[in-house]
Amino acid sequence: MDEAIEVLRREFDAEEGSFLLRLRGDLEWDRAAFTRLERAMRTACEHCQGDEKLDRWLADGFYEVATWVPMWTSHANFPRPTPEAYYEDCMERISDLAGWFFRGWHVYSDGYLWSDL
Repeated sequence: MDEAIEVLRREFDAEEGSFLLRLRGDLEWDRAAFTRLERAMRTACEHCQGDEKLDRWLADGFYEVATWVPMWTSHANFPRPTPEAYYEDCMERISDLAGWFFRGWHVYSDGYLWSDL
């Protein structure tokens, strides 16, 4: 979990090389950076699902990713990754992870295997 927390801190602070900084500053969808972010978010969801309280910085980060990324990349001129199905799967994953993080459970059956995107 410590490694995932460090990844999330760097991502949510939009540090150099982060998915969010590349998305905002370079208008580039960095697949490797997205995978790193998504896996860290998934780990945080697993770790926090039984917690009664959430760290504000984590909650803020999950909220920002879930609301800002789809809005920012929905502009018609934003260079979305191809194929379109990959981009759609990423948007669904972001939404699923935010729901899991805030509710403490995900909508899939027990034993669901989260595929890499």
